[in-house]
Amino acid sequence: MASTTSNQRNVVFVDGIRTPFGKAGPKGIYADTRADDLVVKAIRELMRRNPQLDPARVDEVAVAATTQTGDQGLTIGRTSAILAGLPESVPGFAIDRMCAGAMTAVTTTASGIGFGQYDVVIAGGVEHMGRHPMGEGADPNPRFLADKLVDPSALVMGNTAENLHDRFPSITKARTDAYAINSQNKYDAAKKAGWIADTLVPVATRSAAGWGLATEDEPPRPGTTIEDLAKLKTPFRPAGRITAGNAAGLNDGATAAILAGEDTARELGLPIGMRMVGFAFQGVDPAVMGIGPVPATEKVLARTGLSIDDIGLFEINEAFAVQVLAFLEHFGIADDDPRVNQWGGAIACGHPLASSGVRLMTQLSHQFTQNPEVRYGLTTMCIGLGMGGTVIWENPNFEGDK
Repeated sequence: MASTTSNQRNVVFVDGIRTPFGKAGPKGIYADTRADDLVVKAIRELMRRNPQLDPARVDEVAVAATTQTGDQGLTIGRTSAILAGLPESVPGFAIDRMCAGAMTAVTTTASGIGFGQYDVVIAGGVEHMGRHPMGEGADPNPRFLADKLVDPSALVMGNTAENLHDRFPSITKARTDAYAINSQNKYDAAKKAGWIADTLVPVATRSAAGWGLATEDEPPRPGTTIEDLAKLKTPFRPAGRITAGNAAGLNDGATAAILAGEDTARELGLPIGMRMVGFAFQGVDPAVMGIGPVPATEKVLARTGLSIDDIGLFEINEAFAVQVLAFLEHFGIADDDPRVNQWGGAIACGHPLASSGVRLMTQLSHQFTQNPEVRYGLTTMCIGLGMGGTVIWENPNFEGDK
C-alpha cells in the first residue's frame, strides 16, 4: 500500500500497449472507427494481460488528445475508463500537451504515485487525425501574430522543421533522407523479428467493405530508397528539405500503459518494465519547436546528475528527421548510432500526436529486456508551440559489470 507520508516512492512502468497505427483519411484502416474505441481497446488489453491487477485498484485513468472534441472529447480519460469496463469508482481525466500528451499523462500521474497519492494508474493517449486534424476548431488569439509573440511559421509544424534546417545548415536533405531510410529499415527488421507485434493489440475495424482486423501498422514503406525520397515534393517551401518521406505522416492510433509504485507492483506481482529516474519539459522558440528535446534533456540530466554518456538507449520521436538529427548533433551522437531508435521510429510507423509518448516508452521497456548491459535510457520528443519533453528511465534488468 502507499506510504502515509509524503516520502518519494519509486515509480515503475509496468506494461504498455498500443493499437496498430493507421493512415489518417477516408482510406485509412480506422476511417470508420471511433477514437475513444481505440483507446478503450488498449486499456482492455492492458487489463487482460495483467489479470493479477484488480481493476478496482486503478486510482486514475489519464488519457491525452490534442484535439479534444467529438469522440476525443468529454473528458476522455473518464469516458474511456467507463467504456473499458473499469469500476465506476475509477476516476479519469483528459490532458493536452499536443504531441507530448501521453508523455505528460505518464509524468503527471507518476508524480501522484511518487507523492504517495496513487498506487496504480493507467496513462495513455489517442489521436484520430482523420476525424480531427490538428488545430481543428482552434481559434488562436490574434495577438500571437499581431503582437509578434510568435513567428507565423510557428503555427505550421512543417514550416518549423524547415526553420530548423536553416538553423543547422550542416543537416542537409541528404542526411535527413538517409536517416529516414534507416528508420524504415530498422522498423522492418524489428517487425520481422516479431518485436513490434509484441507491443500491439489487434483492433476490429468496419468499413463499407465490411469487417476487418488491424494487426499491423499501416504507414511503413519497406524497401524505400534514397532515389524514391529524392522525387518527393517539398510542400512547406519551394526547393525545401521537408518531404513526406523524411517526416512522420498524419495518423490514427492509441496507446495505454500501467504505472505503479514499485512497492505496489511487487505487492501485486506486476511486472516491472522500467523505473522512472526523472523528467523535464522545456519551452523554446515556437518557430523552431523541433529543438525542444535538447534543452529538456539537458534539464533532466542536470536534475538527475547523469550525463548523456550514461544513456545507453534513446527513443526519440521522429516527427521530422531534422529534429532527431539536431538532437544527435548537439550531443555529439552519430546519425546512425545503434543506441538510437533501435526499432526505427515514427517516420516508419507513424505519429498519432498525443499517443506517441507511450509508444516510445513501451518500446524502450522491451529494449531494456533485450539489452541488460544498459542501465539508463530516455524517451524524448519535440512538442508543438515550442516545447520539448524528456523522461529518463532505469533498466531493472541491468547486470552491471557481470
